[in-house]
Amino acid sequence: MILRVAPAGQLKGKLFLPASKSYSIRSFVVAALGGASRIIHPSNCDDAVIARQTALALGASVHRLRDNRWQVKADPTKPLPSRIHVKESGTVLRFLIPLAVARGGGTRITGEGTLRGRPNTFLAETLRGMGAQVRGAEGNDGIPVHIGTSPIAAGNIRINGSLSSQFISALLLTLPLLGDDSSLKLTGKIVSADYIDMTVRIMAKSGVKVRTRGSSEYFVESGQRYRGLGSMTVPSDDGLAAFHLAAAALLPSEVIFEGHFNADLPQADGHIYDLLTRMGVKFSKTQRSIRIRGPFALRGGRFSLRDCPDLVPIMSVLALFAKGTTRLVDIGHARVKESDRISDLRQELLKIGADVRETRDQLIIKPAGPYKKDCLLDPHRDHRLAMAFAVLGLKIGVRVKDIECTRKSYPDFPRDFHTLGAALFQGRKRFRPV
Repeated sequence: MILRVAPAGQLKGKLFLPASKSYSIRSFVVAALGGASRIIHPSNCDDAVIARQTALALGASVHRLRDNRWQVKADPTKPLPSRIHVKESGTVLRFLIPLAVARGGGTRITGEGTLRGRPNTFLAETLRGMGAQVRGAEGNDGIPVHIGTSPIAAGNIRINGSLSSQFISALLLTLPLLGDDSSLKLTGKIVSADYIDMTVRIMAKSGVKVRTRGSSEYFVESGQRYRGLGSMTVPSDDGLAAFHLAAAALLPSEVIFEGHFNADLPQADGHIYDLLTRMGVKFSKTQRSIRIRGPFALRGGRFSLRDCPDLVPIMSVLALFAKGTTRLVDIGHARVKESDRISDLRQELLKIGADVRETRDQLIIKPAGPYKKDCLLDPHRDHRLAMAFAVLGLKIGVRVKDIECTRKSYPDFPRDFHTLGAALFQGRKRFRPV
């Protein structure tokens, strides 16, 4: 569906932010590895639903209680199904590959859409070095991934950390299942390290301690087992809050965002608060709410997004309206997300007349308004590009192709956007989300 976003005069209102996709996925996966867990207010996005279904595939029982509360009881004795389908969730795919090996294999992991072509080579090669039979699509070990029945052994493991932190998280989740002491050494230029920390924190809540040495060595001692998460409330998603905060920063606005902000469960996309502050945005934040009153005169600058590549799209939109040149650096790994978040993003922004250049791991953006209006922008099936383009539409008016791809992380995005005052249209008719 093509969604037309018209320029908005102001944004006003109150919005309850959605739950963290990343913590929802980790909660369901870890809950399936041992013990009993109660997961409170997880995300209802496509990827979180797939994680919940994957918990079932891993043998757990999963029951909805009330008010979006879920009871999960692990049963690691159940055999894996012959096929597990993860739709478009790269996180679930990567987590599942070594977990399936440790659980005895004999399964095939399939996916669809944007997951096709996403590489798993570093993870698959590491597992083969540990004795596993893992075979993915020729060239990059992509989907479908076939898992044989050969066991893997604990020990001293090395993996390249320059492409995706999901590989490291996947191995850390698996090591406690192997029975012996293990060490994990990361090589290369480590990216998205905060996501690894998120995984370690959820493991700790289930009784598994991971020791670290610096940012490149991890140790998991034998004798540990997953004991369940107890009662786990999923915090609000900082990365999804970023789109609404950016919109409020660009327009006359008076908005309150409510949610659960847990300092004990930090998020990689929590960097957005510091990034916005550096750009000149002011807001007040507590454990229960964020208040913002815009607009603000934005400042460009040099911003490293090494640990938060999901912020590349919305930071690029903000840069279009900032004073001075903006450089988004250390973002080479953003090329292997749901889209190439460097080249694809640049290609679309050029349509509105933006001054955008790219290097291997940078985007350089100079404000070049007035921008062309009502352009049709293609998010390349990338949910974060789609939401960033919708925010852009509030300033200049755009049409966003395939807006339904936002279901991957934020199925209620059009509704919530409309709640704050966005004028949305499908064709000539006003779009009023249910």
